[in-house]
Amino acid sequence: MVQRNTATRDRHRAAIARTKPDCALCLQPIDYALKYPDPQAFVVDHRIPVALGGPDTIDNKQPAHAGCNWAKAAKLEQDLADAPRTFVTTRTW
Repeated sequence: MVQRNTATRDRHRAAIARTKPDCALCLQPIDYALKYPDPQAFVVDHRIPVALGGPDTIDNKQPAHAGCNWAKAAKLEQDLADAPRTFVTTRTW
């Protein structure tokens, strides 16, 4: 497991949030005033997850909504694009 430095994490988080970019996963705006664990709050996502051997560097990080990051989990972005989508509705007519 990669040991991560909290001071470095906070510096990277501030650098990414400085320009208030949109979510890199869903491409929608992020409300930077919301606090975690709100699903629309700003979090930093690792493009290549640390769990899959990705580095904990600024080059491997991108802005995301907490909910988008939870859905991505420890997957690569291309794996998400290839995954079949399942739609569930609960209608009673």
